[in-house]
Amino acid sequence: MNVLAPYACDPQATRGRRHAEPPPQGRNHFQRDRDRIVHCSAFRRLEYKTQVFLNHEGDLFRTRLTHSLEVAQIARTLARNLDVHEDLIEAMALAHDLGHTPFGHAGQDELNACMRRFAPDAGGFEHNLQSLRIVDTLEERYAAFDGLNLCFETREGILKHCSRSNARQLGDVGVRFLDGTQPSLEAQLTNLADEIAYNNHDIDDGLRSGLITLPQLLEVEIFAAHHDHVLRRYSVTDEKRLVSEIIRAMINTLVQDLTRTTAACIARLRPDSVDAVRAGPSLAAFSEAIGAQANDLKQFLRSNLYRHAQVMRMTHKAQRIVRELFCAFLEEPRLLTAEYRREDANEQARAIADYIAGMTDRYAIREHRMLFLMD
Repeated sequence: MNVLAPYACDPQATRGRRHAEPPPQGRNHFQRDRDRIVHCSAFRRLEYKTQVFLNHEGDLFRTRLTHSLEVAQIARTLARNLDVHEDLIEAMALAHDLGHTPFGHAGQDELNACMRRFAPDAGGFEHNLQSLRIVDTLEERYAAFDGLNLCFETREGILKHCSRSNARQLGDVGVRFLDGTQPSLEAQLTNLADEIAYNNHDIDDGLRSGLITLPQLLEVEIFAAHHDHVLRRYSVTDEKRLVSEIIRAMINTLVQDLTRTTAACIARLRPDSVDAVRAGPSLAAFSEAIGAQANDLKQFLRSNLYRHAQVMRMTHKAQRIVRELFCAFLEEPRLLTAEYRREDANEQARAIADYIAGMTDRYAIREHRMLFLMD
């Protein structure tokens, strides 16, 4: 661990946990948070949750778990470069997708639609809010409290996005969505590390699947520039090695650009504490040129991979599974085990959303088959 900058989060000055606990022995508060996340049930389930391709479509495609590990690796590099807290940023990265549903964004969008249709007063479904709900309430590991009882700083970084209506119910961790302030620099960097990770590994998985091609990608400026750079440096004839080198170089460019641009923002604004970071403008950013190139890549992936006919077909199937499970459980709660049954209609809908969101891809498919097929 480098010496912390004055604008970094300090575990000795944490805003604390929701439930008082004795301080950890042999590790700092943020290490304890990271360790609790790694050992929780929701983290293990990420191994069988979709990133882009369903888990059963191939063993070599990324899952939410491998994505989270890649985000953590990039985030720790950024933390070390900018002298902020590595353990905290790793905890944020490992926990940021705990609330994702089976089937990725398709499942999330459908679950939100179901909640808004059948329980309009219950607040919909947001995967970031669900991640916080998991670490605050749903995990059942400790005798003294529900959830993982993480520090405020970790919880702040987990909650990347939140509607104003939901933020009003979250207390201190929701305040910034109401008053327009910023999260810690660790949280800002984790958010961009997530973007770096998914843009680049989705290229790898998209090429591996055959849904996008190298000639298509050569129309994208940032990819084409690094393709030419790699070919000038190496005599690569194997496409697998070529693609790996291009992605490695692109990640390095994005990390270095983010580090330089953020360092320049820090030097210009001179925040002298984490509270000064929160009170000022966003510090973490790409340069204008690299940011534009990264956005072009994102748009390419959206048009050519995420909306590819094969992905859209699976998206349609996934949404039907989530919708039909939700409606079946809502119509007949006795299909649920006792722990998910509620008397209040909104609470029942939320419990069903908790149950479905916690499913892995294959568990959701199996549950749907058991309810709707006469095997």
